Amino acid sequence: MTENTQTPSRPDSELPTTYAPAEVEGKLYERWVERGYFEADAKSEKPAYTIVIPPPNVTGSLHLGHAFEHTLIDALTRRKRMQGYETLWQPGMDHAGIATQNVVERELAKEGKSRHDLGREAFVERVWQWKGESGGQISGQMRRLGDGVDWSRERFTMDEGLSEAVQTIFKRLYDDELIYRAERIINWCPRCLTAISDIEVEYQDDDGELVSIRYGEGEDSLVVATTRAETMLGDTAVAVHPEDERYKHLVGREIKLPLTDRSIPVVADTHVDPEFGTGAVKVTPAHDPNDFEIGQRHGLPNLAVMDERAIITAPGPFQGLDRLEARSAIVAALRAEGRIVAEKRPYVHSVGHCSRCKTTIEPRLSMQWWVKVGPLAKAAGDAVREGKVKIHPQEMEKRYFDWVDNLHDWCISRQLWWGHRIPVWYGPNGEIVCVGPDEQPPSGEGWHQDTDVLDTWFSSGLWPFSTLGWPQRTESLAKFYPNSVLVTGYDILFFWVARMMMFGLYAMDGVPPFHTIALHGMVRDQFGKKMSKSFGNAVNPLDWMDTYGSDAVRFTLARGANPGVDVPIGEDWVQASRNFANKIWNATRFALMNGATIEGELPPAEQLSATDRWILSKLNKTVAEVDAFYEDYQFSKLSDALYHFAWDEVFSWYVELSKTTFFAGGEQARVSGRVLGEVLDVMLRLLHPVVPFVTETLWTTLTGRESLVIADWPKDSGFRDEAAEAEIETVKAVVTEVRRFRKEQGLQDGQKVPARLELGGTELAAHEAAIRQLLRLQPEGEAFSATATLPVAGAVVALDLSGTIDVEAERKRLAKDLGAAEKEKQQAEAKLGNEAFLAKAPDNVVDKIKGRLAKAEADIARIQAQLDSLPAA
Repeated sequence: MTENTQTPSRPDSELPTTYAPAEVEGKLYERWVERGYFEADAKSEKPAYTIVIPPPNVTGSLHLGHAFEHTLIDALTRRKRMQGYETLWQPGMDHAGIATQNVVERELAKEGKSRHDLGREAFVERVWQWKGESGGQISGQMRRLGDGVDWSRERFTMDEGLSEAVQTIFKRLYDDELIYRAERIINWCPRCLTAISDIEVEYQDDDGELVSIRYGEGEDSLVVATTRAETMLGDTAVAVHPEDERYKHLVGREIKLPLTDRSIPVVADTHVDPEFGTGAVKVTPAHDPNDFEIGQRHGLPNLAVMDERAIITAPGPFQGLDRLEARSAIVAALRAEGRIVAEKRPYVHSVGHCSRCKTTIEPRLSMQWWVKVGPLAKAAGDAVREGKVKIHPQEMEKRYFDWVDNLHDWCISRQLWWGHRIPVWYGPNGEIVCVGPDEQPPSGEGWHQDTDVLDTWFSSGLWPFSTLGWPQRTESLAKFYPNSVLVTGYDILFFWVARMMMFGLYAMDGVPPFHTIALHGMVRDQFGKKMSKSFGNAVNPLDWMDTYGSDAVRFTLARGANPGVDVPIGEDWVQASRNFANKIWNATRFALMNGATIEGELPPAEQLSATDRWILSKLNKTVAEVDAFYEDYQFSKLSDALYHFAWDEVFSWYVELSKTTFFAGGEQARVSGRVLGEVLDVMLRLLHPVVPFVTETLWTTLTGRESLVIADWPKDSGFRDEAAEAEIETVKAVVTEVRRFRKEQGLQDGQKVPARLELGGTELAAHEAAIRQLLRLQPEGEAFSATATLPVAGAVVALDLSGTIDVEAERKRLAKDLGAAEKEKQQAEAKLGNEAFLAKAPDNVVDKIKGRLAKAEADIARIQAQLDSLPAA
């Protein structure tokens, strides 16, 4: 079915009795890397297949979600490499601005220092030092998992080449007026002391308080409600709807702002919903995005009353208090003045939190750098609408469009020291100069660079082309861009995928960064709950690898991977996958001991037994099925197909059916040995992308060739033999039915029973020896007495059970079971015959009862046949 020109290099002619992953995996992986199997050649004439690794943060280690994603990508790239593609799986790590700075600042705090004690340059040097010490942890874990990445191309978002790419695209966007600086309301983290983008805010329901406060006096008063009473110190107006009759007399007038010596105007704005609450809202332009827009429309002042740490700065008794302390103090002061009209506590409402440190976000007016995303987002949406990029599964397209079609301008500046510093210089007379990578920054007295750095997602958005050498037009860029597919979680569709789409289309002359976006779900525990250290259900994949082997972890993850759907996983499933790896090992070892070989040509079909033709037909169907599932990113289905073919068809049936042939020896044993070798060869190739270690060991032993990594991917030869498949299915039906009968009679698996097989002229006659072997059936002998007769699949199997079962006790047991089945049938028939019931019952309930009736009828027939087969009392 396949050709392979590798030079034979059989490592060992015999396999150990048991498979020990720890003794195999590390050595195999290093051999693959040393031989350069994973390195991609930009000069190659082979078609390219490219996937980038979603760069893990340098701060951490691989969690189970990483292992899941890497398994899927590795399976795709290993298969494409075997199919003859010049395959690049691009590795690297992200500098993770906020997260990394937080880690290093915590380390400094242990020394009693802050970053300000070191100064910017020394602090950044300290971060680089930390990166050098900790950055290797992830690559070691990737090697343990078996990631077939091109380590010679490993990149880091802060390395020299990628920094040049960041500065280049910033300059181009700035020159095209797609990057600008403006004062706006941003999401501010008082803990991280930086702006964060909308998608870095996590919303959750928190218990708060809703207080209704009376502003003004007498008829000139109105009531506003707020969950953030501390912001009233920054109120510069109260807004009402223009058509709200209750407040028309106040519009344009001023009212007293409680607890202050200020009066503020009442303005009319259509943003206000007159049906919500009192129909009047406080306006704090410097601390709320909606209020900022109202303030812009009405020319209101922006009065900031909190500093970067959310400490009150407004003069008065609350100055110096934390925002939460001030909230309680202000409510108490308002209550003392009789201005609290109503209080609702607890009041559950949605509150934004920093995705990294979980601190409550504070909307804050700030001068920041922004990307004008309108034209970029439109291009990103059009690329999918026009079919240039496909999203898989397709139902995820709506989520993508909902985002890119409604994208707000992106705040890209961060008040950090670790990251790509914004390449803008300010002059002594208000000059602003953006500097490209080949340009000299202005110098002289009064010139200084912007102190902010860029959002981490700005640099990771360039990942598909910056890692290939852009902005230089390198051979690698020409060969491997665009990427063939992006495999990533739906949870970062907005964080990362949309950014890459916008930047790729902009920087690469309208060519999108990938052809397909294949989205997968999140890994969860076996109960469907999100994995988290706080929940106590987080799993370190290395622990499972240590216990069960990397192949078992990989196979479990792949088998749970349905496109766009979350993946539940439990340790017992990994145990089952370990058992599967052991089954592959033991069955292949048995096959090798019994003549399985790939030497010589596969005999023509007319020289093969029905059993041989059957397994070859099933093998080719499996190749075609697995190929189709790969092309549709159906990892769960392809893993299931391989599992059932290997375990059910090859090991449980073909090997067992062929044992009599192997034991008999001769020409037919040689032919079946060649067929078994062919089946194992192809099966191990098919399995290799998902379970690379055990398959590599077995395949090199079977074939004597160099490595599965560079072997040919199997092709469907087109061979089909429906007649042979039907014949073997009949054999399986006979064996299965008799096995069930034996179990019902309480016979032990190895207990031999005299039997007469009446196969007549059926195709079963050729399989009598195999059937007897599988069922432990002895020849009938002179004293044979048929105490049980089983008609099945056109044959009759007569068994002599005398001395093995108590016939009278068995008859009583079966009679009891028959009575229960008949009662179940009567009850089902009664319900289905009740017109009133049928008129009211839902369809699914009626269908369930019909199913119960069908099962009861089948049970009655089966039990009656067993009774009839027993000898007379």
